[in-house]
Amino acid sequence: MSCYLYLAGAIICEVVGTLLLPYSKNFTKVYPSVLLVICYMVAFVFLSFAVRNIPLTIVYATWCGGGIFLVSVVSYFLFGQSLPWQGIVGLVLIVAGVTLVNGFKASSS
Repeated sequence: MSCYLYLAGAIICEVVGTLLLPYSKNFTKVYPSVLLVICYMVAFVFLSFAVRNIPLTIVYATWCGGGIFLVSVVSYFLFGQSLPWQGIVGLVLIVAGVTLVNGFKASSS
């Protein structure tokens, strides 16, 4: 169970790091740049702990899908970026895909 906490931590760190990219101004602002590099480093450390008990394909699919979903939703609220209906459908499909991948892994082990 703790491996899923590491995976959740990796997703959160990756999302925070990604959301810091606009604030880093192409790595010209020191504090946001340092913080985003630290977030990505911690995300990869957490990923390394997650893959000890979860297959890499499941970890990576969940990490990518969860990150895309959260960055899209948070960017909508934080930066006022638009999310057209096609984007919302795509996000729903990402969530469905990650759910299927994790559900298949649970039933096959």
